[in-house]
Amino acid sequence: MTADSDVAIDTAGHEHELKRVLGPMSLVALGVGATIGAGIFVITGTAAAQYAGPAVLFSFVFAAFGCLFAGLCYAELAAMIPQSGSAYTYAYASFGRFAAWVIGWDLALEYGVAAGAVAVGWGGYFQAFMTNIGMPLPIPHALMNAPIGVDPHGGLMLTGALINLPAVAIVAFVSLLLILGVRESAGANTLLVAFKVLIIVMVVAFGLPLISAHNLTPFIPENQGKFGAFGWSGILRASGVIFFSYIGFDTVSVAAQETHNPQRDLPIGILGSLVICTVLYIFMALTMVGLAHYSTLNVPNPVTVAIRAGGWPLAWLEPWVNLGALIGTSTVILVSLYGQTRILYSMSRDGMLPRMFSRLAPRSKTPVYGTLVTFAFGAFLGGIFPIDILGELVSIGTLLAFVLVCVGVLVLRATKPNASRPFVTPFSPITPLLGIAFCGAMMYGLPGDTWIRLAVWFIVGLVIYATYGVWHAKKPVFEL
Repeated sequence: MTADSDVAIDTAGHEHELKRVLGPMSLVALGVGATIGAGIFVITGTAAAQYAGPAVLFSFVFAAFGCLFAGLCYAELAAMIPQSGSAYTYAYASFGRFAAWVIGWDLALEYGVAAGAVAVGWGGYFQAFMTNIGMPLPIPHALMNAPIGVDPHGGLMLTGALINLPAVAIVAFVSLLLILGVRESAGANTLLVAFKVLIIVMVVAFGLPLISAHNLTPFIPENQGKFGAFGWSGILRASGVIFFSYIGFDTVSVAAQETHNPQRDLPIGILGSLVICTVLYIFMALTMVGLAHYSTLNVPNPVTVAIRAGGWPLAWLEPWVNLGALIGTSTVILVSLYGQTRILYSMSRDGMLPRMFSRLAPRSKTPVYGTLVTFAFGAFLGGIFPIDILGELVSIGTLLAFVLVCVGVLVLRATKPNASRPFVTPFSPITPLLGIAFCGAMMYGLPGDTWIRLAVWFIVGLVIYATYGVWHAKKPVFEL
């Protein structure tokens, strides 16, 4: 590794290092904060109502296994290459600049679109919460919803709205928080994570004893004659859709340059956050489909609908659920924007993107320009598109990144067998192969339109790479 491997340049041309302020508990909170949000509060209802019914629990289990295998591979690479940039840096150190560009551009899609998607969910719960406290928002309908929607055939249509203003506003607020500095952001995130996890535990504790067996029958609804419309194919499609609920634990690896002891702390952060989220998701999903019939959950606030279906014993929980959803989605936006700024920082540091993305503010040592660009991207997506389009796009981008990480572990075991591995993926090559199989199956189950949108994104990326990145790329800052 070169002497200046952790160095960036601020607007005055001075060298600075990102501050190492994060420990294992902060990393676990970072991963949980990135993971628990719009997925459990919004996407679960859509997946149950449209694809899997009560068997969405199987979808969560299937997705969890994919995350487990990919997470173990992530942990090995994160410990081997403790540099900011996540799978992008791993690919650059292992396979060269083109592979690095492909996965870096894919991660930019994951984090940026995730911020926009979660902002949409935040807007829906914000409206519900303000109504709970007797202060409905005096904003016209046209400024509270996405102008683009999905028609019954899966195509795009105009809804008549102008912009989802609450979604834009929350992205702006979180971007400002990130500009203030990572210590302030991480501290706020830890407190918010603790509160939203408490709300989820309360919903499960008070709602689970009230579930009805009638709502769970049939547990696997009969297929309606096409792939993905209930039955076992619906479970597979739902697993790809609700995979959106799991993205975020990999964000921990992006924080390598701001971690006290990355070789020890990164695996703890990645795997610890994944275990916590998986347990919470399975119990929360069971509570939701047990309290309310799955057909009623295709709404922006399915947890609220489930609580209402539980009757008066749970009525007191409704405002707390809406508040917990607001907090949950806020932390996901925070960490998604954080992840994208660090991806842009790493790609700029390596010459793949213009130098301004790796310039740090003199006081906060944060990449201000990258944060501003990320804000514009996330605000545009959240203000224009609905959550189902954005959620599926995030899922396919993340699944592709996970497949590439699993492939990377296999390749490095063959090409760099003697490299230092502070954390070793167990049962290799079985674990990486299972990660590829599970994540690949979930990609296969996603709708065809999602694949087309992913292809368009990569075509745009290849144009940028051919006109800028290939001419300015440097040697990787970390080589095995």
